[in-house]
Amino acid sequence: MCRLAAYLGPPLSLARFLLAPAHGLVQQSYAPREMREARVNADGYGVGWRAPDGSLARLTYGMPIWADHNLPTLAAHIAAPMWVANVRSATTGFANHPANTQPYLADGLLFLHNGYLVDFPAVRARLRRVLSPEIECSIEGTTDSEYVFALLRQVLATADFDIPEALRETARRLFDEFGVAGGLLNIVVTDGERIHALRHALGAAPPTLYFTIDDEEYPNAALVASEPLTEGAYWQTVPEHHILTVDGDKPAQLISL
Repeated sequence: MCRLAAYLGPPLSLARFLLAPAHGLVQQSYAPREMREARVNADGYGVGWRAPDGSLARLTYGMPIWADHNLPTLAAHIAAPMWVANVRSATTGFANHPANTQPYLADGLLFLHNGYLVDFPAVRARLRRVLSPEIECSIEGTTDSEYVFALLRQVLATADFDIPEALRETARRLFDEFGVAGGLLNIVVTDGERIHALRHALGAAPPTLYFTIDDEEYPNAALVASEPLTEGAYWQTVPEHHILTVDGDKPAQLISL
């Protein structure tokens, strides 16, 4: 399990997004309030952002976020209009390594997954049989999360779906077609222009997920997070089995699976 967060709005420093909130990801790494599967998120962290030229970039580290003494200096001097970040609690069997640390970046998308798939070794074998050689060979780590991303990429490459439709199809194929007996599927994915978030699970309640478009600490911006980053009464729960889309100045959209 992990904790994740995303930001879309006026250019914002990484420090304001990652370090400044009263209950930001640093605090959630050692004192999460709403995690059921673990107590700390000390197995690495990563950030992704939209660069000035419109491309997407990421940094991942295999250390606890509080142990990176370079982060405060770096974070004060980087700004972007879109951020995603993750603090990791590694599932048993998935090594603590930068290759297994989110966000993942491929095909013009940044991807975060908070959850797991039941009986993943068997599921992985089934997934490998359907992934294109190019997508299968691009997988660098060993996590179920990266394979979920690979399936999402496969769906987008082989069908005329937008991202919310592809998220719905990915969840359907995992639980119906590939026989996943259960799992947690909280996902955030972005193309740099809009952020999409899925809150879904089979066999258990999905992890918590919230959003706000009205936080006075972040005017004219949208935030998505596993736990509210700020203390104001502006955060709303993403309903179970729904997809949230935030897109600039447009109202947030919620679509049921």
